[in-house]
Amino acid sequence: MKALKTIAVFCGSSEGNDIKIISEAKALGKTLAKENITLVYGAAKIGIMGKIAQSSLDHHGKVIGVIPEFLKLKEVVHLGLTELITTENMHERKLKMHEISDGFITLPGGFGTFEELFEIITWAQLGLHQKPIGLLNINGFYDDLISMLETMVAKGLLKMENFELLIVDNDINKLLDKMRHFKPQDVPKWLKLDRT
Repeated sequence: MKALKTIAVFCGSSEGNDIKIISEAKALGKTLAKENITLVYGAAKIGIMGKIAQSSLDHHGKVIGVIPEFLKLKEVVHLGLTELITTENMHERKLKMHEISDGFITLPGGFGTFEELFEIITWAQLGLHQKPIGLLNINGFYDDLISMLETMVAKGLLKMENFELLIVDNDINKLLDKMRHFKPQDVPKWLKLDRT
């Protein structure tokens, strides 16, 4: 069983209008704190991002925020975090979050959340990491996305083993349990160097 000491969470910088999403974000923050799992996230005090971070802090959890320099001028940075890491740009932000995390969970969000999810799962597909990637499907938010991915598999544009890199559940504890029992796939043969 994989130890998850640090989990990066991708989620919206807006709150949206579904109170269930907000309550589940808070519940995830509390759960991570209670299980002594450090939260890594985008460092904002606003939106869903702010809700999960504050909940984790309120329950004595450790929270690391990672933010690019240019966004510090635009976003409202949470000043009460355990640690704040500033990067030069967005790519370095994602790279840093990847480096310091044992796994990833995506909550509802917008374009930025989707971009983070798909980059990290593409890195897994390419064999750049073997960390579990969870999708917390709150209130069916990601039902249409999952259906689209299934269509990609059916059309032969996405391999089933790559589709299965995404661990989906609508229950926080079940999702974490699945992530702990995640068995990474072998690095694709075409990525292995021919050393003969």
